[in-house]
Amino acid sequence: MRITNLQLEAYKRDGFLTLEGLFSLLEVEAMRAELERIQKIETDHLVRENGSNIAKTIYRVHEADGPTASPVFHALSRTSRMLEPAQDLLSEELIYIHHTKCNLKTAIDGSVWAWHQDYGTWKRDGMPEARPITALVMLDEPTEINGCLYFIPGSHKVGSLEPEFNDATGYKFFVTPKDKLLEIMARSPEPVAIKGKPGTVVFFDCNLLHSSGHNLSQHDRWAIYVVYNPVTNQCHDVPNPRPDYVRSINTKSIVKGSDNIFFT
Repeated sequence: MRITNLQLEAYKRDGFLTLEGLFSLLEVEAMRAELERIQKIETDHLVRENGSNIAKTIYRVHEADGPTASPVFHALSRTSRMLEPAQDLLSEELIYIHHTKCNLKTAIDGSVWAWHQDYGTWKRDGMPEARPITALVMLDEPTEINGCLYFIPGSHKVGSLEPEFNDATGYKFFVTPKDKLLEIMARSPEPVAIKGKPGTVVFFDCNLLHSSGHNLSQHDRWAIYVVYNPVTNQCHDVPNPRPDYVRSINTKSIVKGSDNIFFT
């Protein structure tokens, strides 16, 4: 599935591109069933909500080995529906997966992710340039009450901002400082809520400012994030690197597979 020139222009302008209906409801159900299975596994590849057994984040579901390995997600990440748009938007044919992350925002308990750029963390992984693109696969319908993602359109054009470390929400990661964020917001379009039906995929730039709120609804909101990076932009060695499940050492370029995620 190739990206049109108009779609590419929209991506360059806004920093994100929404492709509706990329995956069927049957495929979405297969993905949800895999997450139901994986979240019962005890492993450091999985983060739980503070003080509970509720899974919050699951990593490294795209590989063929490891405790969170999944044939469904391995196939998903290599379908033409995912791989070709990523190649087109990156203007690169040789790309690999830096990591996969499954966010499970459970009803009532699903917590905040503060405003940030993803590259703020990845440059500390030894990634030379802000090149990666993330593919968000919706497994539930995001709404504002269930903690959908928000983007600041065009904010990727500000470049890579120096982040600050934050663990106030119970998840330790690098966020955009408030004073810098307010300065950018003052001259940017209003943040937009990222919504869509299950099976929708949203590709977004690693410097795009984004966040999400609490899930205040009675329904879970699940989503998968697949991060594609050019092979030429693979991480160099750094002291005390993060583990492989968040900073992949498998930088071999992906070979496109079947579009059938059930039997590949």
